[in-house]
Amino acid sequence: MSLKRERLGKFIRLVDNRNIGGCITNVQGVNITKNFMPSVANLSETDVSKYKIVTRGQFVFSPMQVGRDETVRVALFDKEEPVAVSPAYSVFEIKDKSVLMPEFLMMWFLRPEFDRYGWFISDGSVRSSLDWARFCDIEIPVPEQKLQQVCVSIYKGMIKNHEAYEKSIYDLNLISKSYIENLTKNSGLKRLGDYVNFVDDRNIVGKLKNVKGVSTGKELISTVANLNGVNLKSYKIVDKDNFVYVPDTSRRGDKIAIALNNGDPCIVSSIYTVFSVDKAKLLPEYLLLWFKRSEFDRYARFHSIGSAREIFNFEEMCNVMLPVPEDIEVQKSIVAIHRVLGTRSRLDERLKSMITSICSILMKGITII
Repeated sequence: MSLKRERLGKFIRLVDNRNIGGCITNVQGVNITKNFMPSVANLSETDVSKYKIVTRGQFVFSPMQVGRDETVRVALFDKEEPVAVSPAYSVFEIKDKSVLMPEFLMMWFLRPEFDRYGWFISDGSVRSSLDWARFCDIEIPVPEQKLQQVCVSIYKGMIKNHEAYEKSIYDLNLISKSYIENLTKNSGLKRLGDYVNFVDDRNIVGKLKNVKGVSTGKELISTVANLNGVNLKSYKIVDKDNFVYVPDTSRRGDKIAIALNNGDPCIVSSIYTVFSVDKAKLLPEYLLLWFKRSEFDRYARFHSIGSAREIFNFEEMCNVMLPVPEDIEVQKSIVAIHRVLGTRSRLDERLKSMITSICSILMKGITII
């Protein structure tokens, strides 16, 4: 026998405490992942005394743009220090937490099924909003407290693991950046041109068909170009451990598109620049870490030459100065840290997706009890 569902409005009530006097300056918003984030609005001339105060255990709900985002922006605030949110948001709390736990309700909100239903019942205007009355009409299952606690314990355990991963990722990033900064200050800078060579090998026999592009995320990607009827013999070959970059920096959001090929040989457009690295002195993976720094993007953009199209040519690339530890083992240790960082970042992304999945699984089990 399935658990009876009841109107959400039976268990919640609106809260409208205003930030009188503007004492709370930490203004937050809610994003489509149902998390609080610093407000992106320009508040320099805004009267924040009209903003609403949110305290621990309360929810913030945005009725706007549900149709556009296909997501109901709703989040549970779990921090000790109160924050302020726009008066356009609805703030609500659970009337009796012994009947319905806030974390259990948040688990229901996290399900993709909830977002699809919220999108379905939103109005038909341009923004497709989900008004408060209709939000309160949504039906939810409310099992006994003991069963809610079991679900919440599983949910909190996964959240705790996710937070631990994020903390370790932050710490590893800090260690790596500090190490690089220390090398920059104390080891002296070397000219990149002393370690790299220009490469212009063409796909003359047309053997290679694996055409790649380069993203500003510093990765090789499948090309988006239409290659129907294109002669690939003029394309450049990028061998394993070689770099390729797009010299044109004027249309890429102040980022340079550069990547290291750590796989099989591929080919790229003839307008790209390819170069190799003296691996006995400079590890390609170590060099890639330098290229991934925002400081390098700014450097490449500043040293680009041209008017309508600005080019960061190979000569300017060779003039890049960077720390190159003579002991290759030092370079290997830095690369090893980043490999661990990459692995943990991927695991953290999987864990975040699992949190959503486990909410759906647990709630589905609840509804058929």
